[in-house]
Amino acid sequence: MRLMIMFDLPVDTVSERREYRQFRKRLINEGFLMIQYSIYERVCVSRKAATFLENRIKSFLPTSGVVQSLMVTEKQYNDMHFLVGNPVDDVRNSSDRTVIL
Repeated sequence: MRLMIMFDLPVDTVSERREYRQFRKRLINEGFLMIQYSIYERVCVSRKAATFLENRIKSFLPTSGVVQSLMVTEKQYNDMHFLVGNPVDDVRNSSDRTVIL
């Protein structure tokens, strides 16, 4: 299961830029990787774990802008087509790094 977070946040004022940086930093601290500008994703063990993580993200949302989440299965994610550019073969971006204890 993959949890994708997509956001469009205002950066016009000093406080909005601070909120943007804090939100982005919190996503990275939660284990998310940037796959495109303002699109971050993380591999989750199950839908339940993805829902739990989504609820954690709700606790540090910025006050304005748009933040969206999308849960997709590994098969759906692997069916993604690159129209321009090449995929990055990095273990951090695959389910190979998922260890179930």
